[in-house]
Amino acid sequence: MRTGTVYTDTIVHLAPERFAEDVPYQVIIVTLDTGGRLTARVAGGNVTIDDRVVEVESGEGIPLFTKA
Repeated sequence: MRTGTVYTDTIVHLAPERFAEDVPYQVIIVTLDTGGRLTARVAGGNVTIDDRVVEVESGEGIPLFTKA
């Protein structure tokens, strides 16, 4: 289970067809505790920059994080 800190975020209002039913949804870039950064979606409530997050699962190859 990966953990890290939110580096930046955005809310997607117009998504590719594959994710159209999910809008709006939040996408974040996470600075991982183990080093490096990764782009992920947020599961549950929104997070803000500098929030601690933890990976809860991967859906269709997309990492999902939630506030720690």
